[in-house]
Amino acid sequence: MPLFVYVLGLAVFAQGTSEFMASGLVPGIAGELSVPVGAAAALTSAYAVGMIVGAPAMAVLSARWPRRRALAGFLAAFVVVHVVGAVTTSFPLLFGTRIVAAVVNAGFLAVAMPVAAALAPEGKQARATAILLAGITLSCVAGVPAGAVLGDLAGWRSAFWAVAALCLPALVLVFRSAPADAASPPEVSIRRELRELKSPPVRHAMLLGALVNGATFTTFAFLAVIATDVAHLPAGAVSGLLAAFGVGAFLGVTVAGRKGNGELRRGLILGLCALPVGWAALAATGTQPIALFVLATVQGGLSFGCGSALIARVMRVAPGAPALGGSFATVAFNVGAFLGPVLAGFVTEATGDYRDAVWISAAVAVAALPLVLRRGWVTSAGPWR
Repeated sequence: MPLFVYVLGLAVFAQGTSEFMASGLVPGIAGELSVPVGAAAALTSAYAVGMIVGAPAMAVLSARWPRRRALAGFLAAFVVVHVVGAVTTSFPLLFGTRIVAAVVNAGFLAVAMPVAAALAPEGKQARATAILLAGITLSCVAGVPAGAVLGDLAGWRSAFWAVAALCLPALVLVFRSAPADAASPPEVSIRRELRELKSPPVRHAMLLGALVNGATFTTFAFLAVIATDVAHLPAGAVSGLLAAFGVGAFLGVTVAGRKGNGELRRGLILGLCALPVGWAALAATGTQPIALFVLATVQGGLSFGCGSALIARVMRVAPGAPALGGSFATVAFNVGAFLGPVLAGFVTEATGDYRDAVWISAAVAVAALPLVLRRGWVTSAGPWR
């Protein structure tokens, strides 16, 4: 695999850390900027909204930009908005920097995914996509817990400085090691690519991805409170639980990248069918610490492994949309990541039982099964070939 694909993975790691770290910084931000905890917690939702809005807009805007310049520009903007966030004393401005950071993150991914796929050897496109997604999962394993610890030791602003600093090596490497093939984009027809994205295989893959990711983040958003309020674990165990989920996610993405190139083979079908069973088991046994840790790891692996394969699937069945395919897959996945926790928030507020969030994950995963098991999709000879 070309070295530059790993450079892109480093940048994605920094961006993934930024996306998820706000959840561990909420108390410090709320206290220092004198805003309610709920308002500070909304910083995570602001990032998700920015990704949803920014992915297609940035993909269209940057479709004809030179690839190296686009990647460097998005990374530089990402650094700047984190510096602004680190020094501001205004919560509205901090909120705005989260939206802008998400938009440029979406723009970077919109360019990075087709570049990585184009640079990968024949038959290794899924592995290239998995390397980028591994950056996100590694941010859950290491970046987010480290950001929370850094925030506790040196204040929440230090986490923003750390993300900005983490992006600088990737920015330098993009300038210095981007291959000539990444310098200029191919000829792009936005209208033709949009027509390609309307095809049934692409729409079905994106819908399935949205459902899988919705189920994933519905539970992920409530893992901390399930650990403390349901399993009665000490607060210090939360970072370990999140890291366990991240370890599973990293392993799932790695296996998916090595074992498949986006086809809906038997292993992926079994994984998608196992997801609702795993979520139901976690909801039923979440009061037991050992079961909680084990099932969080297993579900992280299944969820991100299937998600990685489905993103590769979108890229595979939309060969006529190299500029927009990755961005629309990003939108689909982030729609799920946004709507799932919102629904769970309403339900758990009404019932008072945080395990209901996991039952919602199980229900959403069940809703995906008709797409998985529909006739002709189960074998490699069907439309998923």
